[in-house]
Amino acid sequence: MAAEPHSPETDGITADEITARILALPDVELLVATEESGAPEVAWGWRFFYVGPDRRRPFATIGERDMAGFDEESRLDRPGVFRLNLELGRREFHRLFGYPPAEADERKASVDVSALDEVLPHPVYGTAAWGCVLNPGPRSLAEVERLIGYAHGRAHERHRRTAHTP
Repeated sequence: MAAEPHSPETDGITADEITARILALPDVELLVATEESGAPEVAWGWRFFYVGPDRRRPFATIGERDMAGFDEESRLDRPGVFRLNLELGRREFHRLFGYPPAEADERKASVDVSALDEVLPHPVYGTAAWGCVLNPGPRSLAEVERLIGYAHGRAHERHRRTAHTP
């Protein structure tokens, strides 16, 4: 009996399930980019996760389509494909990928940023210490869960510091 082909829709977790997990964390705010929110059309539907209502800097985003002319390397326009993006900080980025974020652009050619179920440097924001994973599944889900908690913890601490600064 032949193995069933990989299906982004059924293998691993969905974008809605990841969204629910992130929203279950303390003090998380969600902004979905829409025309009404003032977002450019290319970003409509993207989800931005913040700690606290000030929405200064997201710690995670989820995209289900390419941003034409800006962010197309992950090939998010494939059916059922989405990308979870996480702000990792320089230390965690280096630990995960073996090089500092400053080297992300020069190492980009050696990374297949369209690969599913693999934690990777972000194709556009790698130099800002962001990582990503397309369709988290059996290979990456445990690490993705850890990284969501890590990114949230960093954002929560950043919010705590700024909220109490006179």
